[in-house]
Amino acid sequence: MKIELSSEQKIIKDQFKEFTDKEIIPYAKQNDYEETVSKELICKVAEKGYLGSMIPKEYGGMGLDMVSIGILNEEIGRGCSSVRSLLTVHGMVALAILRWGDKKKRDYWLPKMAKGEVIGAFALTEPEVGSDAKSVKTNALLENNQYVLNGTKKWTTMGQIADIFLVFAQCDGKPTAFLVERSTPGFSIQPIKGLLGARASMIAELKFEDCHVPEDSIIGTVGTGLTHVALSSLDYGRYTIACGCVGLGQACLEASIRYSRKRKQFGAPLRQNQLIQKMITEMFVDIKAARLLCYNAGYLKDVGDPDSIMETWNAKYFASKIVNKISSDTVQIHGANGCCSDYPVERYFRDARINEIIEGTTQMHEVLIATNAFRNY
Repeated sequence: MKIELSSEQKIIKDQFKEFTDKEIIPYAKQNDYEETVSKELICKVAEKGYLGSMIPKEYGGMGLDMVSIGILNEEIGRGCSSVRSLLTVHGMVALAILRWGDKKKRDYWLPKMAKGEVIGAFALTEPEVGSDAKSVKTNALLENNQYVLNGTKKWTTMGQIADIFLVFAQCDGKPTAFLVERSTPGFSIQPIKGLLGARASMIAELKFEDCHVPEDSIIGTVGTGLTHVALSSLDYGRYTIACGCVGLGQACLEASIRYSRKRKQFGAPLRQNQLIQKMITEMFVDIKAARLLCYNAGYLKDVGDPDSIMETWNAKYFASKIVNKISSDTVQIHGANGCCSDYPVERYFRDARINEIIEGTTQMHEVLIATNAFRNY
């Protein structure tokens, strides 16, 4: 068995890297400080077609294979976790419409999403509901050919700027997915500021107060909101986050190597210190391992192997854990400089922490992975 990128994938990897180096990294610190991704940068991402990376060509998207999508998220994640989060949630909504929306919705929304004319956001989590997603309290009641939504969503990534929201609510006690437009009466958005990491992900709290949406706003059918729509979207989300963790880990590794080469202590560069070498070695090997787990999950998705779901859990679990250790060691190598915003590593450290929580906590991954192991062995 040979695992390697195709010539086409190597070419687009270089293109993704060049874009990240030129258009994302120089502004990542500003994004973090201002807690926003500028409209100009989003437009540049859209112009490159990256917001349509997961959308088929027939709808104006790039139609990339899943390994290539993983490479894109790795490279963007290397530059800015918040920009990567835009690709993640936008893709989650686009794929939900593609897989579970009717032809009318696909034909109308997907071309707009591919061009970046419309930004999507995924609204599942609530103030009192996180991992236990089936217990969402937002309610949808059918009245006169319209659904009336009441409830609150929290921690909605890109909620401050999104145009359409994939919202999950109880319909006759059955979790159901709805597509809600930003301008819908009864729908309000409150920005959430002061996050630990990924500060530019423009997270928001959403409130639905007698919010009326058309009856055909349902994505999928009544009762399939979690079992079909959410789970398939979250699978994509976990995959892109895992790949983004690899990119963030790569950024940490490169920063650590640069610093340990130039920084001198006791008359010699840090790179000659064996304990520093140990940290660098572990970073290097862990990143390679995480990248291979992501490539494997992406490959299995491309060939339609059902094991891809479990392999995505494995990749997200491992990648999100190791990037926290890598970022911690990176700060340690930088010493006091690692605690200062003059260096990007303090941002890497904060951004890394978010990844063990979003799209399934580390502990939920451990429960599922262990359950699967006991079932198979």
